[in-house]
Amino acid sequence: MPHQPAPQTDAAANLQPRRAAVAAFIGTTIEWYDFYIYGLAAALVFGKVFFSKTLDPGIATLLSFVTLWAGFAARPIGGIIFGHLGDKIGRKTTLIITLILMGVATMGIGLLPGYAQIGMWAPVGLVVLRVIQGVAVGGEWGGAVLIASESAPKRKSILYSAFAQQGSPTGNLLATLVFFALSALPTPQFLLWGWRVPFLLSALLVIVGMVIRLKLEESDDMKRVLAQKKTVKLPLKDVVRDHWGLVLLGAGTLPLIHVTYLKSNFALAWATKELGYAQDTFLGIIAIALVVQFITQPLGAWLVSRMDMRRAICLMVLPEFLLMPVMFFAIETKVVWIALLGMCLATIPHSMFYGAIGGILARVFPTRIRYTGLSLAYQLCSLVVGGGTPVFAQWMLNRSGNIVGVAVSSALYALVSLACTLVLLNRTGYRADELSTAERADARDLGQGDANVSRPLNGPARKPVPAV
Repeated sequence: MPHQPAPQTDAAANLQPRRAAVAAFIGTTIEWYDFYIYGLAAALVFGKVFFSKTLDPGIATLLSFVTLWAGFAARPIGGIIFGHLGDKIGRKTTLIITLILMGVATMGIGLLPGYAQIGMWAPVGLVVLRVIQGVAVGGEWGGAVLIASESAPKRKSILYSAFAQQGSPTGNLLATLVFFALSALPTPQFLLWGWRVPFLLSALLVIVGMVIRLKLEESDDMKRVLAQKKTVKLPLKDVVRDHWGLVLLGAGTLPLIHVTYLKSNFALAWATKELGYAQDTFLGIIAIALVVQFITQPLGAWLVSRMDMRRAICLMVLPEFLLMPVMFFAIETKVVWIALLGMCLATIPHSMFYGAIGGILARVFPTRIRYTGLSLAYQLCSLVVGGGTPVFAQWMLNRSGNIVGVAVSSALYALVSLACTLVLLNRTGYRADELSTAERADARDLGQGDANVSRPLNGPARKPVPAV
């Protein structure tokens, strides 16, 4: 008679995926809180605190956004370093290191003297600490997505990875609410010490994150790789040699998710400094839009899990071609409810896309090099698009004096993401209830079951997607 596992074993097996998902959510919330408070401070105060008062305000804001970009420039380095560690020693240990690194850098920014105290060393120190932040978050995202998706029941990995994705709007919302509360301070106090409070609060959040991550187990897929001693000596070499096309396609899927920096960074600076919105009013608009993002984002993961992923992606992305440009013109009306409506509507498509894309990309690479491949794709896009988004938008605004160019170019993000995602799905598999090309390779290599046929949750077996 076949051996039946004890009920306790079944309960423990069912509990682990949920624990991993919740831990990924809380950890990424803390990491993204630290990362987003920098963007808000760059839009509101860094131009005044860390640069000479003799500079034109528009130039000072542009330079503060350049320091923001420094963090994005460092993210591929973090992706390579921590991707290597994550593929060699496991996801859990790597995520603990990234959390500590982020916390130290964030608190350092909160304690950094301004230009009035140390002159040019102020922006230099700011850039150094921002680079450390970038290295940390460069290794965080891929590990958090994988610890959730790799611990999930098979064919539910995209749904579980959405927990890690929820950390982004939650961290952003926390950061926005803290700045919103501090906006009640008189401007001199806010510039003197108020803006530092969100950075110093990071110490408490990091302690909470450490307690949770120390209790976390390694992901199931990585356990198999470690147990069978099938780690790769140099994961980056294997990724570049054998999967460079997938890395570039993966990076090409992601420009759309970076439109969030048009809302939370560029639009904040533009609305408060040129259109006359009160700082607390526009932060309130951003906060409400982030609540909309938090609610609608998981729907993207649910949608791609229920139908042909190519069709689901089209349903999510196509509305953004219209809604993102409309958002800027809605803000330009200077009518609060119209600006709020425009921002909330523009938030829905790219939020749903963000909820799904992490899990989609996690299916693209084999387990042994998955952390490196996933992180490299994400951070390459962050380098080119993420940090450059507010810089480019501010430059266009300074040059033209109107928002038309920014509004039109924002729609191009959706075009690039849509095209690259469709090509990627055609190459790697477009059914969430089937194993992807990489997952079938893992099944053959690591002995995870039948790699020849992928069986959906309901209905007959389907023919596998041809490997490319």
